[in-house]
Amino acid sequence: MFKRMLSAFGVGGPSVDTVLDSSIAQAGEVLRGKVQIQGGTNDAVIDQVVLSLVTRIEVEHGDGEAHGTGEFFRLVVQRDVRVPANERLDIPFQLALPWETPVTSVGEVALPGMVVGVRTELVIKGAPDKGDLDPVMVRPLPSQDRVLAAFGELGATFRAADVEVGRIAAVPQELGFYQEIEFFPPPRFAGRLNQVELTFVTNPNELWVVLEADKRGGLFRQGGDTFGRFRMSHAEAERADWTSIIGGWLADAADRAPRVNPAFGGGHHGHHGHHGRRPGMGAMVGGAAAGLVGGMIIGDMMDGELFDGGEDFGGEE
Repeated sequence: MFKRMLSAFGVGGPSVDTVLDSSIAQAGEVLRGKVQIQGGTNDAVIDQVVLSLVTRIEVEHGDGEAHGTGEFFRLVVQRDVRVPANERLDIPFQLALPWETPVTSVGEVALPGMVVGVRTELVIKGAPDKGDLDPVMVRPLPSQDRVLAAFGELGATFRAADVEVGRIAAVPQELGFYQEIEFFPPPRFAGRLNQVELTFVTNPNELWVVLEADKRGGLFRQGGDTFGRFRMSHAEAERADWTSIIGGWLADAADRAPRVNPAFGGGHHGHHGHHGRRPGMGAMVGGAAAGLVGGMIIGDMMDGELFDGGEDFGGEE
């Protein structure tokens, strides 16, 4: 069955569906598939067939937040498409995932609220006709997986994940947003750290790991945030002892006043805000997903309804 009739042509017009060869991928990989257009009762002409990558993003507005659809890649697949009546036309495509595409699942566990999808847009008589969202499960790169596993080995538990508009200081970021994966700190830091936030920035050669620890204040100690950055090649990151690296950094963050640890490259996010966050998701799960979303029921977290009611913040060509 084809999902959607093209409203611009009225009753009896062509219908369209986008089919992915695989909906599971990693950043840097190529999605392949085809746009299937079924002709209606009359011949039709579609000016452009456009595919875009979108994600659910958060934008700070004063003291509050707004959520909407962020488009971060756009591809014109074909122009001047003539669709004969009652015939089916298949248009193949290849769509490369940018290296900074957010992670939406770890192992078989979907991260709540994280959505990445392929949206089909048909331009007809100069007006766009935006179609359904085809979800993509984006798994971590092996280098990212090693970092995530270390949080589980340290005893940290998943709290929340989102994508925020903004840029990170002193990090070669390509897209205009970044993903934050938040953890409750390991038990031994309870009472000294409120939470720890993890951001990946990747390119074909390197992995940047950006950490932010929210330090809990007390009668004789100052609260605030501590930041750190780690930069390695993907091969180095896969071999690194992230459990020791992150554990040492957390101990330093918990024991000292808020500052940038020069041993880890200095710098800070500069734009991170702390608003109402979702509660933790319970027990840990094993393997690469340790410390993340244990206890969740794995369901259809990618429904296009997650985008309904949100503002479309546009994207990059």
